[in-house]
Amino acid sequence: MNYLEQLEQSICDAAVAIQNAEALLIGAGAGMGVDSGLPDFRGDAGFWKAYPPFRGRRFSEMSTPHWFQTDPQLAWGFFGHRYHLYRAAKPHAGFQAVNRMAERMSDGYFVFTSNVDGQFQRAGFPADKIVERHGSIHHLQCVNLCTPAIWAVDELLIDVDPETIRTRSELPKCLRCGGIARPNILMFGDYDWQESRCAEQYSRYQEWLNQIDGKRIVAIEFGAGLAIPTVRMECESQAGTLIRVNPRDSGTDSGGISIPLGALAAMERLERKLALG
Repeated sequence: MNYLEQLEQSICDAAVAIQNAEALLIGAGAGMGVDSGLPDFRGDAGFWKAYPPFRGRRFSEMSTPHWFQTDPQLAWGFFGHRYHLYRAAKPHAGFQAVNRMAERMSDGYFVFTSNVDGQFQRAGFPADKIVERHGSIHHLQCVNLCTPAIWAVDELLIDVDPETIRTRSELPKCLRCGGIARPNILMFGDYDWQESRCAEQYSRYQEWLNQIDGKRIVAIEFGAGLAIPTVRMECESQAGTLIRVNPRDSGTDSGGISIPLGALAAMERLERKLALG
């Protein structure tokens, strides 16, 4: 088979798997947001394209908690820029398509994502059906751990200098001690992340998995990378059938379905195939 024939066969196989499924696990990495205009920071070059002032540095070097202690203006410049980027992005139509697919499942669905952007909530997915495994940029915690509290922020106004990616405005404050707050995101080398919110999400997810034990579970995984394979490993371990949607790293073990497309293109084709029956 040539590429187009193989792609069409994969779409057909995925449609059959979804039609026969009783429960759906939706996995999502950074590639899920690319069609919404969000960067996936793939490799150093991708990071530098999004943040030219950080050329020569790695994403893993900048997404660390120590900057909030040593240079909070830089830390909040970086995360503030990301916050505004995520707030401005509109979830692409693929989110609604997979939501429609999920709502048809007799035994429900769950979202397991490493993304911190809140796009699934904005696309209409119920908050109690989402695990944000690495936290959320829309929630804060105290840098100094004066309290285990995690609080939501409706709107942060952070003025970021685009030439330096440093904040020029007042820094977000802890609600209890008045010290600096930080995003409730699991960063690299992060021993201070308050994980109670994620733990509650994960507990609900585990309850759902227990309820659907023995059911026909399909996982459809979007844009999950190899560098931090949290989402890939979860989908591989929980699903009877894995559908991996990824334009670059779509390979699967035997029995998996590989769709080498972006999330939006894949869902448009898959939804058309499902409509045709």
